[in-house]
Amino acid sequence: GEITDDEFRPFRLRRGVYGQRQPNVQMIRTKIPGGTLTARQMRVMADIADEYAGGRAHLTTRQNVQFHFVALGRVADLLHKLADVRMTTREACYNTVRNVTASPLAGLAADEAFDVTPYARQVALAFLHKELTDNLPRKFKIAFSGGGVRDYVATSIHDVGLTAVVRHENGVELRGFQVVIGGGLGPLPRGAQVLDEFLPVERLISRIEAIIRVFAKHGNRANK
Repeated sequence: GEITDDEFRPFRLRRGVYGQRQPNVQMIRTKIPGGTLTARQMRVMADIADEYAGGRAHLTTRQNVQFHFVALGRVADLLHKLADVRMTTREACYNTVRNVTASPLAGLAADEAFDVTPYARQVALAFLHKELTDNLPRKFKIAFSGGGVRDYVATSIHDVGLTAVVRHENGVELRGFQVVIGGGLGPLPRGAQVLDEFLPVERLISRIEAIIRVFAKHGNRANK
């Protein structure tokens, strides 16, 4: 009771806790980079659904899992259960770098350039719980595609979309990404534009950080 509802709201949202229309209950959104989980993590989420959310969980379009109708007084215990299996809800909501998504066939598709799963996880961890990324002008979405005929993650509607590309120079295989930026849906949908035709994997984190810094400095904070 020491802070107002308006002060509590951004604190709560940064931790993946949404208020619901129904009084005194919350929606909790997990953050699952690339949609990849271990069996133990899946079992814990099933237990959480049974114990806190009436036996139900909601799968989202960003490869997250949400739990609804969780009493606010029980949220901390739920977050501890996730932390025990190295899962977090941090920045799954609010004006942050949201869950980093990847092709659901990463590592499996016959025509992919390479498995993007470790790169999606690398990016997710690089920008988790950072001052730069927890109060942006608007939510920021990143997606990885393995290349091939079909783009399973719709890179063109993301703030940063990355498609795996392999080049060969002097008999050496080089991994990298085509980088597109500035896509989005909402009231003014627009397709992303190509920034890099080939970005070496070694420059992945620094390139995305530069894009986020530009957005943080020049993005419109007055009008969502």
